[in-house]
Amino acid sequence: SFQKMVKLYKDPTFQMKIRQFLVSGRRLPTTDVPEPKIIAVRVFARDETIAKSKFWVLMRKYNKFKRTDGQIVSINEIFEKNTRIVKTYGMVLRYHSRSGIHNVYKEFRDTSLNGAISQMYMFMSGNHKVRHDTI
Repeated sequence: SFQKMVKLYKDPTFQMKIRQFLVSGRRLPTTDVPEPKIIAVRVFARDETIAKSKFWVLMRKYNKFKRTDGQIVSINEIFEKNTRIVKTYGMVLRYHSRSGIHNVYKEFRDTSLNGAISQMYMFMSGNHKVRHDTI
């Protein structure tokens, strides 16, 4: 049964494939503001589609405009220069649990930031029963 699962997923480590994107967007041009400022956000997601979705969630929450009022200018994947050295990544995060909102600082050791973020998601969902969208 384990061999079937390994063939099915093709990844025996069971780590998430988190990638890092730089998504740039802006409000739609109007007569009052013909060239609105561009807002760039670094987003961790599995693919470009989820990165776009997370970008619009952040825009709706912090910059008060929705997808119908804006446009995405560019999506670029960010790659690390050196993934041969193990580094310690410290993360400050906030998550929603059944009992309230909590602030946490955790450190993870990995060769890349994407791997450390993947570890963080796996740790939080495994030990604290937190879903990914509430982090």
